[in-house]
Amino acid sequence: MDDRGRDWFVGVDWASQTHHVFVIDAQGRKLGERGFTHGGEGLAEMAAWIEKQAGAAPDAVSVAIEVPHGPVVESLMERGFRVHAINPKQLDRFRDRFSPAGAKDDSRDAHVLADALRTDPRCLRRLEPLDPTIVELREWSRISDDLRHERNRLGNRVRELLWRYYPQMLELADDVAAPWFLEFWKLVPTPEKAKKIREGTVARLLKTHRIRRFTAAQALERLRATPVTVAPGTVSAATAHLEAVAKRLQLVYRQIADADAQLDRLTEKLAEAANAPGRDKEQRDVTILRSLPGVGRIVAATLLAEASEALQRRDYQALRCLSGVAPVTKRSGKSCIVLLRQAADVRLRNAVYHWARVAAQNDPICKARYKALRARGHGHARALRSVADRLLGVACAMLKSRSVFDPKLTAKTT
Repeated sequence: MDDRGRDWFVGVDWASQTHHVFVIDAQGRKLGERGFTHGGEGLAEMAAWIEKQAGAAPDAVSVAIEVPHGPVVESLMERGFRVHAINPKQLDRFRDRFSPAGAKDDSRDAHVLADALRTDPRCLRRLEPLDPTIVELREWSRISDDLRHERNRLGNRVRELLWRYYPQMLELADDVAAPWFLEFWKLVPTPEKAKKIREGTVARLLKTHRIRRFTAAQALERLRATPVTVAPGTVSAATAHLEAVAKRLQLVYRQIADADAQLDRLTEKLAEAANAPGRDKEQRDVTILRSLPGVGRIVAATLLAEASEALQRRDYQALRCLSGVAPVTKRSGKSCIVLLRQAADVRLRNAVYHWARVAAQNDPICKARYKALRARGHGHARALRSVADRLLGVACAMLKSRSVFDPKLTAKTT
């Protein structure tokens, strides 16, 4: 629908405690201004007050806010208001219209939001209700990401504790948070224990976990090297701390497995929606994305969760900006500087980076492109961003044509 002809514009400067609301008409005249406390009662009162000030149905009122999701956005959309989101950096530029000195307060920000929507609606993005499955998928995707960060943090703690009293054990693995390594540590928690344990016991553990990088004899030879001299009580204190960290890692691994199962369930739910009664037999977005080289569980879930609106619009330029692939060019006269885009969705940036990395290892076309860019002097990260740029273009073309990835077709057209 066209936004022209809408006569009431609302700016909402949201906060954790109080949300400030400013209402103007089509000529920019102030109709009302008020703050509302955060909560079910406060948000309901805010929606009713906006309707009263505008004197019109919610679908005739346009609302501007800095965030694209959250309880304030959801409550307004539930009441039928036309909610638009704006980037905080864009809002900062619009603020200069009202205060070149850079003055900032809640009332002014709410006024700036409302006036920006009135004069420059093209700069704001109309928000549409999300599929409930996408909302759930986004939350589980972020839970999975948080758990993996927690795993890395606890792994660093394990490394630090072993360095304190048992550095020779660090030579056996790079990933000291791996389940097999923690089980191995429980078998030989101290240098003294390493001197007494039998080689066959170590061999059975390595065989159980399919560790072939070294033999039991080689492992014991490293562990029985001259130990570090530490103060009395250090070994018992460090082993007690490591035992506690190992238990926390076991819990994190169980939670990661549960999160991965939920991601699989939700993505399958999206994929199976194509077979629902009344739906056509065209490929669903999730099926198309998962057919691309380098796209696995985490990358697919992150793309669907963090860039769902851009994917629905098949907006290649928006995807490039959101993932940080599109560079920032500053051109003036004879000067032209190309910089890495810093303003991007961090989770989406990481997902696209690993997508390109895996594709460059396994897909012949991506591998050839990566090697050509490296030969031209591009760094590793810059080359991967170029590979990711191509993959995003391919993904958008596939989504528009509703077709899955065909490596043979790609090879012919490249």
